[in-house]
Amino acid sequence: MEFDSGGFLKPRGPRDWEQQPSAALGRTCPFSPAAADEDVLAAALYPDAPSDPWIGRSRVNYVGAADPTTRGEGSSGGMATWIAAELLRRGEVDGVAHVAPGTGPDARLFAYTVSRTVEEVRSGAKSRYYPIDLRNVLREIRAVPGRYAVVGIPCFIKAVQLARREERVLAERIVATIGLFCGHMKSARLAQSFGRQLGVGDVAAIDYRRKDPARPANWYTAEVHGRGGEVRRQDWWHLAEGDWGAGFFMSPACNWCDDVAAECADVALGDAWLEPYSSDGRGTNVVVVRSAKMAALIAQGMAEGRLELAEVDADFVRRTQAAGFRQRREGLGWRLARRAPGLRPVKRVAADAGIPPRRKAIYATRMAISRWSVRVHRLAPGLYYPWARAVSAVYHALAYSRGWMGKVADRIWPPAAEG
Repeated sequence: MEFDSGGFLKPRGPRDWEQQPSAALGRTCPFSPAAADEDVLAAALYPDAPSDPWIGRSRVNYVGAADPTTRGEGSSGGMATWIAAELLRRGEVDGVAHVAPGTGPDARLFAYTVSRTVEEVRSGAKSRYYPIDLRNVLREIRAVPGRYAVVGIPCFIKAVQLARREERVLAERIVATIGLFCGHMKSARLAQSFGRQLGVGDVAAIDYRRKDPARPANWYTAEVHGRGGEVRRQDWWHLAEGDWGAGFFMSPACNWCDDVAAECADVALGDAWLEPYSSDGRGTNVVVVRSAKMAALIAQGMAEGRLELAEVDADFVRRTQAAGFRQRREGLGWRLARRAPGLRPVKRVAADAGIPPRRKAIYATRMAISRWSVRVHRLAPGLYYPWARAVSAVYHALAYSRGWMGKVADRIWPPAAEG
């Protein structure tokens, strides 16, 4: 797996290997039309958990956070770190595969690693909007006997579950999966661009969501560290790519995903983007529990006073991720309807172009931004930032009725739902 010119990880190999069809790859790639979908996988994994059309199967759902120390270490409510650390503390796993800062002068900014102590797990807290791959940790899991948990975004957890179907050793050794809700994944160029805008030419480390309990959780602040020791901070809304939903540097694969809530994971965690939680700078999670083991683990944490959680229904969870579900359901249906001939994704969403014109314009603008941001940043870096500001203004006019262009859009089309 190597970075391409756009900052995405791609497989590299001999030409004859790249052109040789592989039935095993077809069964294990999470975007392959030959692979089992999330409904099939979840039905086999959690047959006694009720199913919801938006968040998948779940036994119980919560909103809340971990203990104050763990909560303070994470980007959100700290529940992913708490669960992973608790599995290790109780001896239910010997290692946790998760994403942590890269090490060494030539390392990627982030990479998957296997942590075998609670302290190592805690060092990997926080959000990582950066391309990573599972190859090294899967090799370690195959080579080193033990029980493992894997933390990942929806397509990674789906890939793990497909691999467990294919390889007995992975099925036996991966005994827990912790999913993270996902809007989309970014290219490595996002970190480069943040660094350039903050005057850090050689980025050594980045905190995409520096936490400040005194400010609302959805006021993201980026903190960039340079190899010369400099540290710069800036709120996202002052950066060219500051609107996450506009789709800057979005992976092309994310346009063809219909899973927001990591439906193949034993437990899935997201941000509670509803008031009063989105204004709580300490961060708050929504928690979707699918396996009996995770249900018991969390229930015990609540009984011991180590977790502050309140039960909620599936609709509450859906509403916390409303914009993501619009993109992955309504937007995906529109994209499927207009897709060019070729290999067609097999999705649980039906192709449907019959949506309001303004919604079409929003999805078309987002796709154009995701495609062209990578190209303009690479080919014309001097033009990239004025271009990014201009296309952001167009997107904000369509999505939020902002500025004079928003007034024009409102006259042409009635305002669309946000995001």
